[in-house]
Amino acid sequence: MDNNLATREGRWKHFGSVDPIKGTKPTEKELMTDLQNSKKDFLFEIDHVGIKNLTYPVRIGDYQTAGTFSLSTHLAQDEKGINMSRILESVEAHYDKGLPLDFDTLKTVLITLQTTMKQRSASVDVSAVWFFDRFSPVTNLKAVGHADVTLSQTVEDETVTEQTVTIQAAVTTLCPCSKEISEYSAHNQRGIVTVKAMLTEAVPDDFKEQLLDAMEANASSMLYPILKRTDEKAVTERAYENPRFVEDLLRLIAADLVELPFVTGFEIECRNEESIHQHDAFARLHYTK
Repeated sequence: MDNNLATREGRWKHFGSVDPIKGTKPTEKELMTDLQNSKKDFLFEIDHVGIKNLTYPVRIGDYQTAGTFSLSTHLAQDEKGINMSRILESVEAHYDKGLPLDFDTLKTVLITLQTTMKQRSASVDVSAVWFFDRFSPVTNLKAVGHADVTLSQTVEDETVTEQTVTIQAAVTTLCPCSKEISEYSAHNQRGIVTVKAMLTEAVPDDFKEQLLDAMEANASSMLYPILKRTDEKAVTERAYENPRFVEDLLRLIAADLVELPFVTGFEIECRNEESIHQHDAFARLHYTK
């Protein structure tokens, strides 16, 4: 065997690697040109510049999960760009076995980011699977349920100017028309409910649970990870006792959300994955208090 192939470096060169060239540009940070900090008229200020699709560990309650982040800051007209690495440094500064996924923590991260970047505003969107304990209705067996959650927040001069949460969860809906016209039985389906709620800055610790309750309690039935026979009987009978069109479910959820003092407005979509049609049925509503 060729002696050059006996070493890793030799094999690299055998497959086309070459030695580094002798460069002429500085290698020390202090001597490098910093284009991002160039100062002159760059025509427009920018509302948001930053990073998307950052996957980072987060904690929601007792469960750790993965969050998908979008983080950005304002950019002044006389600045060419931002230092992207400082975004990750601002997040890392608040790591504690994952980033606690709550609005107080997000505000702290944004103020750190805003201060580090020397910009007047900063924003974050973070989506994650929210895991929680769910108990079967009769046997009370505990298992892990889940819903999708997105928290969004904007801070300007350390004041929260916008704060929203989006929750998407699946429920059971039983068709009122089918129940009415059939001699027996009624078709049901899985419904996908999405609520985007505009919030006051101060929210209760259980704000997600209150929103999820409005989404699930108004359906024909909520969904459960584990059901024994007695549980299944209770779930199917509850669904039969509480038939819901998508329109019904939408309006009932809206009525509950109107009563929550920390919600200033909302968008709701209910979509049924129809079990006897090739299409879905949906309804959507927007409301501002």
